[in-house]
Amino acid sequence: MKIERQEIGTIEVLNPVGAIVDDEVPEFRKLLLERIRGTNPRVVVSLQDVPYMDSEAIETLLDATDELASRAMVLKLAAVSSTCRELFGLTGTTDQFVFFADIQDAVRSFL
Repeated sequence: MKIERQEIGTIEVLNPVGAIVDDEVPEFRKLLLERIRGTNPRVVVSLQDVPYMDSEAIETLLDATDELASRAMVLKLAAVSSTCRELFGLTGTTDQFVFFADIQDAVRSFL
């Protein structure tokens, strides 16, 4: 897995490419938590290129969501693949996240 980063205005978009499982999770966790702990924690995570994620990856997203909630902010997920959307449903975590059809909608939601 690699993680592409893109800045759109003051919003950072993280786009992991590949499955977020096993040995890839710590890198994803480190980058995501560093980003949201910064001075501008406005982040969109695009899951369009993630065919699958494991429970540790979902836990990482939940931890980021909780940390942002303590700052009255939210983590925004964009372009979630159908398999990942199903995983959120199976784990009962769908209600913990804010989903957007694409990156542009997620970025616009910060305005």
